[in-house]
Amino acid sequence: MRKFIGKIACSNVLSDLYAMGVTDCDNILMILGVSTKMSDKERDIVMPLMMRGFKDAAIEAGTNVTGGQTVINPWCMIGGVATAVCQLDEIIMSDTKTLKWPDNAVVGDVLVLTKPLGTQVAICAHQWLEHPERWSRIKLVVTEEDVKKAYHRAMDSMERSNRVAARLMHKFNAHGATDVTGFGLLGHAMNLAKHQKHEVSFVIHNLPVIAKMTAVAKACGNMFQLLQGHCVETSGKDTFLEITVELLNEKFIIKLKNVMQMSMNVPCKWKWMFTELLKKFVTALSYLIDHKNEQ
Repeated sequence: MRKFIGKIACSNVLSDLYAMGVTDCDNILMILGVSTKMSDKERDIVMPLMMRGFKDAAIEAGTNVTGGQTVINPWCMIGGVATAVCQLDEIIMSDTKTLKWPDNAVVGDVLVLTKPLGTQVAICAHQWLEHPERWSRIKLVVTEEDVKKAYHRAMDSMERSNRVAARLMHKFNAHGATDVTGFGLLGHAMNLAKHQKHEVSFVIHNLPVIAKMTAVAKACGNMFQLLQGHCVETSGKDTFLEITVELLNEKFIIKLKNVMQMSMNVPCKWKWMFTELLKKFVTALSYLIDHKNEQ
């Protein structure tokens, strides 16, 4: 479990590079916080496992951890910074002078999610198995087995990097990308939409969600805001994932699904193309959901 945390943290660090189409990382620095609440035995077991997971993920991404910083902290934490030296044409940005926003979306583009939503819901539901008062809120809509499956699905998704997606962005001439983190899917989609130089709007017509997590989110009212598009999807406190949204064509979807299916050894059932770009004013973003699209 602790090794998973390190791998998720490293994938989170690398995700910002991949969202810009940068496929090769030259260097990673690790930031480690050792909790003051840990006993010596806990520290000597947990921290090496977290560091090993972080380093393993870096190696899988074709890079290495070359240094960093360790601090004493009230909370156990792990993170880092990734750097890459590359040519401007290796970055999926139309404005290569400022490198601020991918703003080249055009009518007819589609948006593709490379990972499913609902990881925050899945992790919290799994934690609630040990808290009867919280479990009572959702036990009528989901079983313990469903929660455990969703938890493992979320963990597998969070630790998997988007390097393959970043490579395919170049192969299929993507117009831009963004990660989906603290502002949720809708927040990041709106931010991306308003910076486009053409008059386009993003129409979201279905969402890929980890199985049963839609029902859990509904049972919790507005706690997660998954159905409203504001559910946090980021790594941290062994919870969330990074998602890359890409303006691509359907050939990309077929290729990516095949690659992901092989790497995860499970069928990819969700609808990867969830948004279409229509010609409207860029600030107008419609949000329509098809909740049947669970995996």
